[in-house]
Amino acid sequence: MAGKGPALLTAAVVGAALMSLWPQSAPTTENRSVLAATHGLGLDGGASFAEETDPRRDVALMAAASRLEDVRVTRAAREAEEAQRRTLPLRGTLTTAFTMRWGEMHWGVDIAAPMMTPEYAAAAGTVLRAGPASGYGNVIYIQQLNGDVTVYGHMEQVLVEAGQEVESGQLIARVGSRGFSTGPQLHFEVWAGGLDGRRVDPLDLLAEQGI
Repeated sequence: MAGKGPALLTAAVVGAALMSLWPQSAPTTENRSVLAATHGLGLDGGASFAEETDPRRDVALMAAASRLEDVRVTRAAREAEEAQRRTLPLRGTLTTAFTMRWGEMHWGVDIAAPMMTPEYAAAAGTVLRAGPASGYGNVIYIQQLNGDVTVYGHMEQVLVEAGQEVESGQLIARVGSRGFSTGPQLHFEVWAGGLDGRRVDPLDLLAEQGI
């Protein structure tokens, strides 16, 4: 019995300390919130407390969404403008029009210029093909943003490759006289709607923007 005295005294002290930490009355909703937050618990069977809405955060999110929408609208407008912008592919002399010639249809226009004169993409788009081709000597097919395809022939140098994205007015080749050509020139065609599309007069395409 003598040895049990110290043990009982220790248990009593520990018990009193624990009781002093426990609330003397039923915990209020506020106390429960504090306890749950402190111990990572939730109310009502573990459901987490709903965080109060921060007005400043909502204003910041709305402002960010507005800026993103402005960027989207500006980009769409820029792409639409770029899709319509046209450039004269070569500065030279028109020698053959989109017309019947030598008993057959000439499906483009020929523009004569000195050898190695720069040639430019008439409109923005994607290079579908670039390199040697029968008749054209060398040829470049570029599909515009609107789906039409522009065709360039007879170049001495081809400066783009298939899969490359080009802008309107970008340097793509230099004048030559390769293939079935009567001299240094660019043979230029437009196929409305794609590679299987209808061939149209390139001058109409350029005239839309006063070129």
